[in-house]
Amino acid sequence: MRTIGGLWRWRRNPLRRRTDLAEAWLALLALLLIAVVAPLAGVAAGAAAEHALQQSVRDQHRARHEVVATVVRKLTRAPLEPDPEASSAQDPRSRVLAGWRAPDGSAHQGKVITVLRSPHRGDHFPIWTDRHGRLVGRPLDTATATTHAVLAGVAAALMTVVLLEAARRLIVWRMVLGRYARWDQAWDRAGPDWGRTGTGS
Repeated sequence: MRTIGGLWRWRRNPLRRRTDLAEAWLALLALLLIAVVAPLAGVAAGAAAEHALQQSVRDQHRARHEVVATVVRKLTRAPLEPDPEASSAQDPRSRVLAGWRAPDGSAHQGKVITVLRSPHRGDHFPIWTDRHGRLVGRPLDTATATTHAVLAGVAAALMTVVLLEAARRLIVWRMVLGRYARWDQAWDRAGPDWGRTGTGS
């Protein structure tokens, strides 16, 4: 609204310079581009991210399998949890030696992090493996993928706003520099006659 008001105010003002009107039109154009281009960029980026992430979700769910592991024995305290999404402050971790059977039927044994509070020999807990029984991370879920896609869209829209505003400011800065240069030229021309009564008459 301030931009439109500025255009109206400069419409027939006798003190108006061409650069004043150009700055007002530039501000209006930037506002319109922000209102139109930024949402479109956000939607496009979000849709592209959603498509890629949902494909990743499908691929991970095809390649990763939840199997049941059996505790062989408890080991020393667990190292740092590699999957921050899978843990929380109220989610104690234990490191155990466990055995499991892969989807292809092969038997495996290894050191595993479990959420069992007090694991004992013979306890069962779920783990994720590939089809050959190698341990893998939990697959990405649809809701998390959608959340990431929305965040990507918002980030793209904000980045578009920042770029458009930066471009507007850069153009205005160049216009101001040009205005100062013209003032300097005008002062150079008027300099020899400055302060002399009747000069030029």
